[in-house]
Amino acid sequence: TSMGDIVFRFFPQYAPKAVENFLTHAKNGYYNNVEFHRVINNFMIQTGDPTATGAGGESIWNKQFENEVNLNLRSFRGALCMANAGPDTNGSQFYIVQNKNVGNMFDSIDSAKNEIYYSKDGKQITVGQAFSDDIIELYKKYGGYPSLDMGYTVFGQVIDGMDIVDKIQNVKTDRSDRPEDDVKLTAVDLFRI
Repeated sequence: TSMGDIVFRFFPQYAPKAVENFLTHAKNGYYNNVEFHRVINNFMIQTGDPTATGAGGESIWNKQFENEVNLNLRSFRGALCMANAGPDTNGSQFYIVQNKNVGNMFDSIDSAKNEIYYSKDGKQITVGQAFSDDIIELYKKYGGYPSLDMGYTVFGQVIDGMDIVDKIQNVKTDRSDRPEDDVKLTAVDLFRI
């Protein structure tokens, strides 16, 4: 980025389409010099829209593609996720979860453990199944944004450079959550570890 490097690990075994979309766009230079058009304190930083409006960008297939969600990947701090305008509307935009402290996000979970949290194609997951005590403890320890789980595709995780994510998070923004001074994703370098 224009503020420093961020390194990700991808999860193609869980989100093959999102990873393929991102990697293909990266190889083709689609993300070069694209602005971070949305930065919300204690939430996330978002980019991937070549129009920098928040309404642009498309997938490598020139159409929207479905969410790839499961309970193996969560919206922990540093999660790389597809941004969308509702279920199954993924294009090219993505965000990085920045929130450090979940605070009281789990205060009402005990009374809701048997409520349906996610439902698709006849499969239902309750709040208790989605947020076990172990998962809640991990959110409390590492931060993140649990209400994003199962609504957005998590396809990667920051493994180095969270200080840069935090640095971007701290830039001054206008009323539309847009940085007042441009912050850009300058290039994406791909390598295997």
